[in-house]
Formats: sequence, C-alpha cells, structure tokens
Amino acid sequence: MTKPYVKLTIENEVGYIEFFHPAHNSLPGDILAKLANTITEAGQNNSIKVIVLKSGGDRTFCAGASFKELININDAATGKVFFSGFANVINAMRKCPKFIIGRIQGKTVGGGVGLAASTDYCMGTKFAAIKLSELNIGIGPFVVGPAIERKIGLSAMSQIAIDANSFYPAEWAKQKGLFTQVYESAEELDEAVKTAAEHLCTYNTEAMLEMKKVFWNGTDDWDNLLAERAQTSGRLVLSEFTKEKLKGFK
Repeated sequence: MTKPYVKLTIENEVGYIEFFHPAHNSLPGDILAKLANTITEAGQNNSIKVIVLKSGGDRTFCAGASFKELININDAATGKVFFSGFANVINAMRKCPKFIIGRIQGKTVGGGVGLAASTDYCMGTKFAAIKLSELNIGIGPFVVGPAIERKIGLSAMSQIAIDANSFYPAEWAKQKGLFTQVYESAEELDEAVKTAAEHLCTYNTEAMLEMKKVFWNGTDDWDNLLAERAQTSGRLVLSEFTKEKLKGFK
C-alpha cells in the first residue's frame, strides 16, 4: 500500500501539488499541514507562475477529513485543532499570490469540496460527483462552507449541505459554477489542465496577482471566521449524537 504523501513538482513554470492517502484520499492532520505549507511555499517560489492542485489515484479526489482521527477526538481543544486542518489549507490557497487550478478526477466529499471551491479555476471529469455528508454524523460543513458558498452561492451550498446523503453529479457542479469544464476521462482532464496552466504562465504575473486579490475580495476575516467555524465543529463532534454515529465507523 502506498504511503500518504504531499509532493510538489515543477514543469514549465507550473507547480503541481499532489496529495495522496490510501483511505480514499481522506486527509489526516499531518497531511493537511503539509499541504498548507506546500501551497504557501509554492506561492513564494519564483520559478512557479501557476499552481495545479491534484490528488493521487483515480477514483476519489478527496474524501474529506480522516475518520480515523475524527473518532478519537475527546475534547473541544483537540476538535478545534482537527477541524482547523482544512481551514489552514483553504486560507493558504486564499492568500497564495498565484492562480491555483483544481484537477478533480473523481468523487469529492466534505473538506474535498472545500478544496475544489478554493481553487481559482477548477476542472473535473464526469466522475467528479460532490457531496457534503457532515450533517449525517451530527456536525456540518462549517469550515468549508464559506469557500463553497463563495463559489456556488448560498442556495446551492444549502441544498447539498441539507441533502447530506446525496452525491451531486459533476454536471450539476458545473452548472453551479464549481467546475469550469467537465471532461469524459482523466486523460482529457490532464491535457486540458496542462494546456490551461501553461497558457496562464504566458500572462503577466503582476496582473494575475491583482486579479487574485479581486477574486478573494471580502475574505480578509477568514483567518478568524474559519477558526470560529472549526471551534463549532470541534464542539459538535463531542455531542452524544455524533459519538453514537461515529461508533458505526469503528
């Protein structure tokens, strides 16, 4: 079994950041921390003009946070730290001075939808169905909610957050503005991502930086907002309801 990793490779001025975890790319705290750091470092690396965020494997882009870690949370402080994992990655993406292109090859759940929504330009395959399953276990998509709402609007975000059992097809996500394009296969997606990223490298980096500021206008309070949201999730995960639900996953 392949070990979890986060790696950065640079090709034609494009920084490809890839993460992987054998459990359907569900991400534990240490991998989330590495991912946030790698995004920040790539943002500061002068040999990179554009960033692509992708995951290893072909079935699932990201299954959200690690259930194994979630089950072991026994106090609010630990809960907050756990849920801050995705908050830190989203904030790293928000503050990154470079455009981030999302490559979503398969299903994405919970925190994974938050990552897709935090890219500046996101492309997927027809297999990239999305789901916010948090309500199922007695919590909610509090940390990733602002990023998803910013991208697809409050109405669509509310719909998938309430309908926590359903996967919504990639085409629906495209209609709502999460994906710019949906492709038939991972091969087609890779070709399109490479073309788009390398084309962006021909643009003025200063102009792209200024555009990025415009895209993320009004999110300056997210360091605090997402920390508060992490606290809410950290509290709810200790509820009797959630503890009971999580027993089924042990």
